[in-house]
Amino acid sequence: MTAFSALLGLDERELISLVGGGGKSTVLFGLGSELAAAGRRVILTTTTKMGREQAMLARTICWSADTRSANEALDKPGPVMLLTAGDDHKVTGPAPEVVDRLFREAGADFVIVEADGSWQRPLKAPAAHEPVVPSTTTTVLILMGAGAVGRPLNEVTHRVEEAVRFTSLPPDHILTVEDCARILVHPDGALRVCPPQSRVLVAVSRIRTTEHVASAKRLSQLLEAEPRVSGCVQVPDYS
Repeated sequence: MTAFSALLGLDERELISLVGGGGKSTVLFGLGSELAAAGRRVILTTTTKMGREQAMLARTICWSADTRSANEALDKPGPVMLLTAGDDHKVTGPAPEVVDRLFREAGADFVIVEADGSWQRPLKAPAAHEPVVPSTTTTVLILMGAGAVGRPLNEVTHRVEEAVRFTSLPPDHILTVEDCARILVHPDGALRVCPPQSRVLVAVSRIRTTEHVASAKRLSQLLEAEPRVSGCVQVPDYS
């Protein structure tokens, strides 16, 4: 199986921001572990909130955004989960400008950021204050769970009111691939905050049936006409 990092066409050094719907944490840990296993130095972090149990899955955790502390953690095996605060339920990472500094100054080959929240919904129509994408991001992955297709908009979408505004569809509308594409690349959506120098890829996660495969292929065809999107990839099963 082709490595996901190869499918993404990553350069030797990148800051990757994960936005959109379900599957971001899976990609955060899966891609991070894949790159670390290949000998690359990797920082994982978040500019939003993450469940504490999930974040604690990382082998190495650094509770400081200080460059020296990050570099010391990078000398240990595996990807480094870099956090700055937390309680018994949630943890948080550094502000986006601090992530930018770490990318400039720390010795990581890759910094991967979970830069959005979706309450585990497969589709996301962001509000005006999100996603929280660092300005030096080189690749943005807009994620969508394949299971959004064929289900009511209000059952599978985070920020239903924004999705309705993007599409003029009723909340109980059964989503098609075309509807999902409109939400993913709406000018008021995630594309609004993608830094101009970044590549933008759509990534379809949780592909578990032949229908999901067909939806991912159709979405890829639709996005060929979107000049800001460089391609559409399928997220591997990291389980």
